[in-house]
Amino acid sequence: MTYIIAVDGPSGSGKSTISQIIAKKLNIEYLNTGLMYRAVTKYFLDNNLDEQTDDEILKRILEEISIDFKDNRLLLNGIDVTDKLRNDEVTANVSWVSARSYVREKMVDLQRKIAENTSFILDGRDIGSVVFPDAKYKFYLTASAITRAKRRFDQGESDMTIEEIEKAIIKRDNYDSNRKVAPLKIAEGAVVIDSSDLDINQTVDKILSYMEKDDVL
Repeated sequence: MTYIIAVDGPSGSGKSTISQIIAKKLNIEYLNTGLMYRAVTKYFLDNNLDEQTDDEILKRILEEISIDFKDNRLLLNGIDVTDKLRNDEVTANVSWVSARSYVREKMVDLQRKIAENTSFILDGRDIGSVVFPDAKYKFYLTASAITRAKRRFDQGESDMTIEEIEKAIIKRDNYDSNRKVAPLKIAEGAVVIDSSDLDINQTVDKILSYMEKDDVL
């Protein structure tokens, strides 16, 4: 029997790192849905499109985009752009891109097709609430804004200070939680885990402790 693990939560909560570790431990597939939205954002920015661009233009350009995964690397129209998706410019724009209903519809459809008939762990913001509301396991991973800012700073992917990252995180949390389309929220039935005072291994162990033994072995 295949199953889905949905891991939702705000930016910088450690969803990707935790999910990758769990995927390896359980020998199942992993999909970072956030990278998909970042890939769309990068393509829009590369084509000089911004939040003020007419929706009809954005929809047309969206049709040019092809997203694939190979060995946990994201291919945008056949090109590996994985290492270019977490810079400050993409991070500053991904919220307005992911808030567009037509972008989410395309990504959700693709996510469902990728995870069809295979055990998967997916992380994002609406996996348990929208993409796979019937997922066998649902988790909402969070941490304080300052904790998440420090983690992002330590990753060395931003040129901003910890204080600037924290402000950006709080701003994005507010934006994502209040958008009209698939807002960031705790899915019904999800287990909430605050990792502010937990290290990676402790967080992984806590998630696994909520799973059935047959699925963990």
